[in-house]
Amino acid sequence: MELGSVIQVLENKTILVTGATGFLAKIFVEKILRVQPNVKKLYLLVRAADAKSASQRLQNEVIAKDLYRVLREKLGANWNSFISEKVTSVPGDITLENLGVKDSNLVEEMWREVNIVVNVAATTNFDDRYDVH
Repeated sequence: MELGSVIQVLENKTILVTGATGFLAKIFVEKILRVQPNVKKLYLLVRAADAKSASQRLQNEVIAKDLYRVLREKLGANWNSFISEKVTSVPGDITLENLGVKDSNLVEEMWREVNIVVNVAATTNFDDRYDVH
């Protein structure tokens, strides 16, 4: 599959990305927003207790990074509104039922809207038992 066709497939799609603060997710999200600005929405699952801490974590650990400099410069004054429109932080935990999302309205919205799920969540606990999860 060529890059052009991948970009076309993502147009007007809603994507759920798990592990949003991780290395791979940051790169993936930046690339999608840069090459396919017509993506409908990105729900970014962030391990957090509530919406406020998820939003802060996403802002500090993802959106504010230098990785987004090219896109930030390209969009200029439209940067904040573009991010607000395209990106929704979702507090949760991949190991729990319904991804640990406590807001039932948000769960329903995601069930209706999400077309693609990209799971890049991981643990950085390298001494975890593999047979327990």
